[in-house]
Amino acid sequence: MQTIYIIYKGKVNVIFLKEERMKWSWILLLFLFADFCFAKTIANFEQFRYITVYDEYFQNYSKKFFGSDFDWKLFKSQAIAESNLDMHAKSSKGAGGIMQLLPSTFKEVSKKNPNIKGSLFDPKHNIAAGIFYNKELYDLWHTKEGNERIHFMLASYNAGKGNIIKAQKIALKNGKDPHIWKSISPYLKKVTGKRSKETIKYVDKVKRIREVI
Repeated sequence: MQTIYIIYKGKVNVIFLKEERMKWSWILLLFLFADFCFAKTIANFEQFRYITVYDEYFQNYSKKFFGSDFDWKLFKSQAIAESNLDMHAKSSKGAGGIMQLLPSTFKEVSKKNPNIKGSLFDPKHNIAAGIFYNKELYDLWHTKEGNERIHFMLASYNAGKGNIIKAQKIALKNGKDPHIWKSISPYLKKVTGKRSKETIKYVDKVKRIREVI
């Protein structure tokens, strides 16, 4: 006989189980815990529906660089994944601002578009630069269609376009379709190592956030 203690709503519940049922009980508990964490994460994302302070920038620059028909909330979702809309956010690698751009990337974008200037941490210009950079990546993947083009754009934003191209080549050598994200993502590990998991999760996370905001 085994004893399991479950704390629910501040109360301790005791369950006694026979040995043969323990394995399946632990699997069930892990599943319920994962489901709880997922639901909690989704709820946390939903709060951003009501944080609209930067919506004007996302709308304006999405329209400016992608056209009026493009879904501007995709970039807001991306910004939530990047920084939780924190204008002061800074990564250990030096990326900063709402869209988590490297200083070198921000500088490069500023040269191409003189209207984007000022501080990396200025919300308006950081968002503008992030969406401008997304447009360059989006144009790069012009042979992709629909959601696949979005997937490749987001993956390139996170991992770098050169790494995605390398993963494509490896996937092609292995007989996979290089135009489908799920076909090449397993081969990204051969290019970026452990960081490949971060990129795969990043693409999924942006999509998941978009579904709830």
